[in-house]
Amino acid sequence: MTTPGTSTRHLYITRHGEATPDESGLTGAGLRQAVLLGERLRETPLTAIHHGPLPRAEQTARLIGEQLPGVPLHRSAPAGDYLPYVPRKDELPPESAEATLLRLAEFPAAEREGGPALAQEALAQFTGPVPGPEPRHELLVTHNFLVGWLVRAALDAPPWRWLGLNHCNAALTVIRYAPDRPASVVFYNDMRHLPKELRWTGFPPELRA
Repeated sequence: MTTPGTSTRHLYITRHGEATPDESGLTGAGLRQAVLLGERLRETPLTAIHHGPLPRAEQTARLIGEQLPGVPLHRSAPAGDYLPYVPRKDELPPESAEATLLRLAEFPAAEREGGPALAQEALAQFTGPVPGPEPRHELLVTHNFLVGWLVRAALDAPPWRWLGLNHCNAALTVIRYAPDRPASVVFYNDMRHLPKELRWTGFPPELRA
C-alpha cells in the first residue's frame, strides 16, 4: 500500500570531475568529464542539482548545469567532503581493523569530528520518498566518501561499510526511493558516457579496469 502524500525520489549521484593536485579546481580531463556527464543527463527530468561547497564539486556542478538549462544549482554543506562515519575497532574485520583506523586518523580532525553529523543531514536531505504526488529527479554532485555512505545506507549495510566503495570521477550512480519499498540501487559507478581515457581517474593502476 502506497504511503499517502509521498512519491518516488530518483537520486542521481556523481563524484566531482578529476581535480588538480591542489584541489583548487578541475583538470582538463575533469572539465571534459563534467561536460560529458551533463550531456548524458539532458533527457533526464532533473529538478535540481545539489553540490558540495568545495571548488572541485562546485565547478563540476556548474559545468553539468550548463548542459541542462533551467535546472537550478543548490550549494549544500552536507554534500561536502568529510568522513561520514568513523568506526570502532571491534566493528571492523580483524585483519584490516588496525590499518583502517590508522589511515582514518590521518584525516583532518574537522573531517573526522564533524563528518558524522553532516552525514546524517545528507541522509535526511537527499534520501527517501518525497512529499507530494509527483516523482522527483535530483542530481547530487559530491565526493567519494559520501557516495559510498549513501550506497551503504541504501543497501542497509553496517555503518562502517562506506569504506571500500570507490567511485570514479564523473561516473553516475542512481538510487531509487519508492514509498513502502526498500531503497534500490539502480546502477553504480556507471561510466558509459566517458571515453576510455577519462575513466578510473583518481585511483592507482591496480584499481583500473
